[in-house]
Order: sequence, then structure tokens, then C-alpha cells
Amino acid sequence: MSEVGRHRIVRPEDFAALGPDNLEARLLGKPATMARRDVSRGAEVSLLSARKFWHALGFPIVADDDAMFTEADQMALMAVARLVREEELDEPTALALTRAFARTTDRLAVWQTQLMAEALAAPGLEAALDEADARAVPDLAAAKAAARKLADMADSLEPLLIYAWRRHLTAAISRMLADADPQQSSQGVRRVVGFADLVSFTSLVRRMTERQLAVMVQRFEALATDIVTAHGGRVIKTVGDEILFVTLDAAPAAAVALDLVETMAEDDLLPDVRVGMAVGPVLSRLGDVFGTTVNRASRLTSVAPGGGVLVDDALASALASVSGFETTALRRRTLRGIGTVTPSELRRAAGGRLGGRAPETVAATSAASTLTDPRKDIP
Repeated sequence: MSEVGRHRIVRPEDFAALGPDNLEARLLGKPATMARRDVSRGAEVSLLSARKFWHALGFPIVADDDAMFTEADQMALMAVARLVREEELDEPTALALTRAFARTTDRLAVWQTQLMAEALAAPGLEAALDEADARAVPDLAAAKAAARKLADMADSLEPLLIYAWRRHLTAAISRMLADADPQQSSQGVRRVVGFADLVSFTSLVRRMTERQLAVMVQRFEALATDIVTAHGGRVIKTVGDEILFVTLDAAPAAAVALDLVETMAEDDLLPDVRVGMAVGPVLSRLGDVFGTTVNRASRLTSVAPGGGVLVDDALASALASVSGFETTALRRRTLRGIGTVTPSELRRAAGGRLGGRAPETVAATSAASTLTDPRKDIP
């Protein structure tokens, strides 16, 4: 008997089924031979509870007698059931936590399979911009090669997943404790919210191939994420040509916005971006943020000029005492669903930029090879 990953056990009689082409068995540890009745019986839970758990994981409901499950499914169900039985969690909370894992790992898995297929199909992704008929969907050979490669690497990637989750859990707990201030408004925590989107993206969609669009969006997300995190912010979500980010304070938000504008303007592949930001209370739920502050930032983005940054009056006031930035109030205007506001244009004060984008961003985007070559210094 040997362990595969952290949670999958493979017995000697199972190795024959773990051939190089049986990717499901290799990833799950053994072939799917158990029906839901077997899994629920082994985990000592009802068929209804097993069905709820499977649905919370984001998978379609299957017949109770279909052989679609492995011992790994049973072990996972037992772990969740144990938390409920021992009254660590009630059932709704346990299912909600399961759903959170499922939604996150679903996106992660899709993202990684696409990245691997692109890497194996075209190692020089930017060269694909010259292929007029390039498609974002890989050909069958590339898809099969990516599938085998990911199956080979799964056990090596699994510890990185656990490490990243624990790191982000630590950061999330720290933010939660910092926000748990008795003086905090019941309406939500206070954040600076920003949107950044690519200018003229709709017209680009009509002129570019699927692969060209995929490369452009991937580069935008990578650069934008590096800039936001370099200044201590968080990317809440990306939607193709747009990102939503938050920061705790005004100064890092201003630095993020101006670095985004300047970095994209210097990039030959990307169009200009426009940014809108607002500060105020937000409601945080399921990893997303909601509320009037978010809506105000979104509406400001929609009226911002290409290569420009607009902020609401509250953020302009907060930045008035911060060196390195300056704001200019513009004419009052009515924003749909928000009302009348006086936006201000944000600029960097003379001498405020220290030679290009943030040093951390330069390191992240231009020195990836230093991961494997310690002789190369990150600037």
C-alpha cells in the first residue's frame, strides 16, 4: 500500500488500473467503482446528505447506483460528516464551506488546464499573435499532452495548493480581526474600491483572433494583479477586460491606479486602461464586495477617459494630505443609479514616480527565470 498525494491510498491490486492513459484513476487514486449508496453507507450518512454534499461540490446529481465514486469521495464525505456530528459546524455551514472550496477549485482547475495546454501547444505565446487563424481552444494532441502532464504533476502541485490556502487564510483572518472594531459601522467595513478596464475592448474583440484575445487578457490580468498586490491591495475578481480591486487606505489605492495606467501605456501589447475609485463602507460576502461604494467606483470608471483615473470626492479629500499625488475637481455630473457627484482627476505630483512601475511588479513580470536560476538578481 502506498500514498498518492495527501489523501489517496493506492493498494497493490490497484496499480494495474493506474496506467498512463487512465487519467481519472491517476488523479483520484483509483478507478471510480463505487455508487452513491456505497459511499453514503461507508460514510454512515443518508443518501440525501451524500447528494447534498456532491451538489455543494458543484457536480451534477447522478443516479444512486451509478459507479462514479472512489474511496477519496467517501473519505471527504466522512470528514464533512464528522465536523457536523462533533458539532464543530452545523450542516448549512459545512455545506457552505464545501461550496466555497468547490467554486474556488473549479476555477483553479480550469485555469491551470488552459495554461498547460497553451504552454505545450505554443511555448512562445506572444508569437501566436501573428497567427490569423489561431484559436483559444487547443488541438487534441495539445489537450492530451496537457492532461498527461497535469496528471504527472498533480502530487507535486498539491502541497503548493495547501500552502497558498493557509497563507491566504492567515491574511484573511488578520483582516477580519482588524475590521472587528467596536466603532466600525454596522453597514460594513471601510475600503477603497477600484475598477480598471481596457479601453476599446469591444472593438478589439471584433479584430483579434481568439488566441490573440486570450494572450492579451492573460497579460492584462498578470500585470494588474502584480501591481495591485505589490501595493498591498487585493484583486477581488477579474472579468476579461476589467479587474475589481480593494485597498485599506487611500495612498496605496492611488499608487495602484496610476501604476496601472502607466504600465499599460508602456506595454506594446495592451491598450490603455481607465480607472475609477471610491472610498466608503462595503459589504463583503463570499469573497466579493458589494454596496454603494462599489457601484460608485464602477460608474466613475465608465466615464473616466482612456489613460485617466477618476476618484470620488471622499477619496480626493483623503488624498489631499498625501504627498506624491494631486487631484483636480471636474464638473459635476450625474451617474446612473448613483446621483450627482463631483469626480476628481488623479495625477502623480511632479517627481512622484520613481522610474517606471513598482519594483515588485518589475520583478514579477520580467524576472520569472530567477525561480530556477539563483544567480540572477531581481531588480
